[in-house]
Amino acid sequence: MNIEGLRYAQAVSRTKSFSAAARDYGVTQPALSNGVARLEEELGIKLFDRSPRGVKPTVHGARVLPLIDRALGALDSVTSEARRLTSPATGAIRMGVSPLIGADLVGCAFNAARGLTHPRDLVLREADLDLLRTALKDGELDVLLVPEVEAMPAYRHHTIFTEPVVVIDPAVAPGTDGPVELTDAAGADFILVPDSCGLTTFTTQLFQDNDLPLRTYPGEASSYRVLDEWARLGVGAALLPRSKVTQEHGNCRPLVRGGVPVEMSYEAVWGRDNPLGADLEEFVGFLADSAGCLGPSPEPGGEAPSGQVADVSPGTPSE
Repeated sequence: MNIEGLRYAQAVSRTKSFSAAARDYGVTQPALSNGVARLEEELGIKLFDRSPRGVKPTVHGARVLPLIDRALGALDSVTSEARRLTSPATGAIRMGVSPLIGADLVGCAFNAARGLTHPRDLVLREADLDLLRTALKDGELDVLLVPEVEAMPAYRHHTIFTEPVVVIDPAVAPGTDGPVELTDAAGADFILVPDSCGLTTFTTQLFQDNDLPLRTYPGEASSYRVLDEWARLGVGAALLPRSKVTQEHGNCRPLVRGGVPVEMSYEAVWGRDNPLGADLEEFVGFLADSAGCLGPSPEPGGEAPSGQVADVSPGTPSE
């Protein structure tokens, strides 16, 4: 079976677009489409349906594409481990983080680097997403820890942590209890931030994917911290990950879609050909395991529940 065709199918699945997948791999769209078509012919099933709204998996594709992900992940692991055995890499892990990544998750990353079979130092760089992605492609960073808002299918991905999203709407009477449906929240004017940390991309995609108009405040906040403050002052509504609500709001409510909580996920992204590949895979696994112990975010201004890590400094391992 042609591995290139498998990677092309994986890229289309993640980007929901043949043209975007082709751009990411640096090939023409006809070349990528032909690769997917040959794979479909070999498998005897159709993997994707195309429509004016984009590309989505067929019923058969929904069953087979996760298997393709696992197969390629296993293949990449074999390659990375062989490289570590034959050409051991040295040096620190250089990790880029979005401004949305909290101190608790950064603390988990330091602990993960120290817990490797061959412990490594961790060197951090916080920057906007575009700068981080460019640095990863140029080999200046080894791994990113960022919101899961852009596919980058030519790279390896692992979801690290997921947290609920809340809406702060000054038009809602303080003390109003219960979650708010996305369709109801769509009536508010949302304050946005520059499309650099991933929050605005997440917000825009959320409304687009649900065929809802995104009404926006005509101004713009400089960061999610200012977004929180302006919403508290009544300038407009704000959509934030729960951990980024820094003040106690009487009109801060969980956001749900069809009764199911809306969540933001954070992922690790790293290159398949990185000399630290096997160590990065081990690092990412440790990070995901330790992040799973963080639990739900504490209430703004409140304390973490007993046994939950609220904040871990890079120099102090969690107990």
